Amino acid sequence: MLASLLAALLSALCYGIASVMQAISVRAASRRTVAANEAGQGVDPGLVIRMLRQGPFLASIGIDLVGFIAQLVALRRLPLFAVQAIIACNLAVTAVFAAWLMRARLSGREWLAVAGVVIGVGLLGSSAGAQGAKTAGWAFQLGLIVGVAIVALAGVAAARLPNPARTPLLGAAAGLGYAVLAVSARILPGFAPAQLVRSPATYTLAAAGIVSFMLYAAALDGGSVTTATAAVILAETMPPAVVGVIFLGDSTRHGLAAVGVLGFVLAVACAVALARFGEAGAEHRPAEAAKAGEQTAGIRRAALGKPELPERS
Repeated sequence: MLASLLAALLSALCYGIASVMQAISVRAASRRTVAANEAGQGVDPGLVIRMLRQGPFLASIGIDLVGFIAQLVALRRLPLFAVQAIIACNLAVTAVFAAWLMRARLSGREWLAVAGVVIGVGLLGSSAGAQGAKTAGWAFQLGLIVGVAIVALAGVAAARLPNPARTPLLGAAAGLGYAVLAVSARILPGFAPAQLVRSPATYTLAAAGIVSFMLYAAALDGGSVTTATAAVILAETMPPAVVGVIFLGDSTRHGLAAVGVLGFVLAVACAVALARFGEAGAEHRPAEAAKAGEQTAGIRRAALGKPELPERS
C-alpha cells in the first residue's frame, strides 16, 4: 500500500513538472488568432505536430511516461478516488515548481491551497483501503469504448463554439477523456504483453490518452488557463471516483469513510484553487519582467487570449 501511495505521488510530481514544459510548447507552437478564438474555428490539427519539433515538449513526454507508469502502479493497489485526487494535485507541484524555477509569486491564498493539497493527500493516504476486487465485464469495457467516442465528438463540437463557452467545455471533455483513461488503466488484467494485446482496455486507454491530450491542448490554445484546467480537474476526478465505488468495489478503510471524503474534497478543491498554474509557463514570468509595466500587461493579455490594446498617441 505504501509503495502504491508513493507511486501516486511520483506520478503527480512528474505530471506537474511536465505540464509547465508542455504549456510553454503550446504557446510557442500556437498559430491561433484572436479572431479564431472568438469565432470558434475548431481544433488546430497541426498544433501537436509543431509541438513535436520542440525539445522541451519531447522531454516532457518522457517525464509524462514516467508519471503514467507510476500511475499504473498506483492503480494496482489503491482505489480510483485516491489515485485520481492525488494526481489532480500535480498543480501544487506545478505551482511550487513555477515559484522556484520561474520566480512566480504565489499569494498567501495559493500557499494555503498548496498546504491544503498536502493535508488532503495525507487524509486520502491514511483512509484509502485496497482497490476493489470486482472485475470488469465486456459490457463495462464496451461502455468505455463508447465513452471515448462520445468524448471525441463532444470535443470536436465544443471546439467550434466561440469563447467563453469553448474553453470550459473543451476542458471538461479532456477531463472526461482522462477519466476514461484512468478507469481503463484500473481494469487492465496485467502488464504482460500477451495480456495487454488481448485486453480491450489497452486500446481504450491509448485512444483516451490521445483524444484527451489534443482536446486539452486545444482548450489552452487561446483560452483561459484557469478555466480550462479547473474543468479538467473536476471532470477527471469526480466521475472515476464514482465509477470505482459503484462498479469496481473501491472503498475506504473500515470506519474512515468520512476521513476519505474530507481528504478527497479538500485535495480537489485546493487543486482547483491552483488552476491558474495549469499553464505556468505562460502566465507566470520572472520577477524582473513583472516590473515592465505595459510589457507585462501585454504578456498577460496574450496568455489569456485577449487582444493587445492599441498604444495611445
